[in-house]
Amino acid sequence: MEDLIINQDLEVELKLATYPKEIRSKLKYLRDLILETATEIASIKEIEETLKWGEPSYLVKKGSTIRIDWKPKTPHQYAMYFKCTSKLVVTFKEVFGNLFKYEKTRAILFNIPDEIPEKELKICIAAALKYHTIKNKPLLGLTKIVGTGKFIDHS
Repeated sequence: MEDLIINQDLEVELKLATYPKEIRSKLKYLRDLILETATEIASIKEIEETLKWGEPSYLVKKGSTIRIDWKPKTPHQYAMYFKCTSKLVVTFKEVFGNLFKYEKTRAILFNIPDEIPEKELKICIAAALKYHTIKNKPLLGLTKIVGTGKFIDHS
């Protein structure tokens, strides 16, 4: 992550400290995946880490905001949120099917014991980080190789 400039709001660390220990480690893992994915996209030089709606949020130029959070009312799960009016979650459902659990058009949900399909989640993260450059492509430039379980990012 040496070439990526991370503009960090100190409030994010304070917010992460408020989560239960087990959830904090899960959210930090999602945070690390977001930052790692951003470093793998040549056009991204800078990412902003801030709080939006009280949730750790990640923004880049030409991207769509990604948020991560846990809610006490659903203590067994945590989530990665996307702009609900975007095509992101709808496309993830079409490409990845039931590989993930979804909350309508706004989130990918994870239960605490879930093993996260990292490669596929990073494809979702990359789509959000590049959203405004790929939003008009069919399936956001993503395709599933039918019958193989493999995915290709054509964006």
